[in-house]
Amino acid sequence: MGRRRQRLPGVQLRPQRKRHGQALRQETRGLPRRRHGEQGRPIRHRFGSRAHPFVLELATFAPHSPYTPAPRDATAFPGLTAPRGPAFDSLPSSPPSWLASRTPLTDKEKQKIDKDFRKRAQAVQSVDKMIGTVQAALDKAGVRGNTDLVFTSDNGYHMGEYRLTPGKQTAFDTDVHVPLVVTGPGVKAGATVNQPAENIDLRPTFEALAGASTPAQVDGESLLPLLNGTTPPAWRSVGLVEHHGPDFDKTDPDKPTKNSGNPTTYEAIRSADYTYVEYADGAKEYYDRRTDPQELHNTAAQLPADKAQQLHDTLRAMTLCHGTQACRH
Repeated sequence: MGRRRQRLPGVQLRPQRKRHGQALRQETRGLPRRRHGEQGRPIRHRFGSRAHPFVLELATFAPHSPYTPAPRDATAFPGLTAPRGPAFDSLPSSPPSWLASRTPLTDKEKQKIDKDFRKRAQAVQSVDKMIGTVQAALDKAGVRGNTDLVFTSDNGYHMGEYRLTPGKQTAFDTDVHVPLVVTGPGVKAGATVNQPAENIDLRPTFEALAGASTPAQVDGESLLPLLNGTTPPAWRSVGLVEHHGPDFDKTDPDKPTKNSGNPTTYEAIRSADYTYVEYADGAKEYYDRRTDPQELHNTAAQLPADKAQQLHDTLRAMTLCHGTQACRH
């Protein structure tokens, strides 16, 4: 988004699915549709002046299923397979009931996971090209140095971890820990921020960049201080994760496929060090990711009573809070 200390103009985007599993075609009013790899060109035509602030959202379909790459990338990464980390085809200790019955992955399931992983890597090459096209358009328009670029995702994806076929419904880091990469004026280059950030922080962040105010009832906080390399006087210590399930709705496009994980309703908090989960059926999970980064040792039952109560209270407070101040825990 191009910076100016004023409100952003209303740019309406109407995404349409493209062929080859590529980025959703973005169409702003008054602008023609663009062919593959040309998503960045409207920036120069419509927003190529330093005097006019702008915001542009690009939501890509790649690398969603069926993971169809562009023809030029269909033979890339021959022999690439999904990583075989410690969690691959393994169950954590004391797994919740929805996961406990999972049997080891079959050879057929592993082969499909490898094929899908390779196709996802191929498909995402178009996303990489799209980002480069946008950057080149900003350079040509002379506004890149005054424009913030934000790259993120709404969910992660497990592919074989915890004996699950590809899916995204769990509270494991494979599913909930997503990238957030930002470049722009005032953003500290090469820095990694450890404070928990959530998708609800995007709105107030964009509003802060645009010079707009955020209503007090909004739960998220602007990430601008963290991006600028300063430490806010107060910041949350955990992020909230919520899931409603299991999902058996045949009309739901996100309905989990067989063996991909279909958890019961849960609420969870994730800090820089641990993940704590409470299920509607009473099950609990606690993973100390400092010593168990793969989340394979559920030690919820071994927690001291005061620690278990503190985690429960924090989770309840995060679930029920409203507004920036109340949601700092």
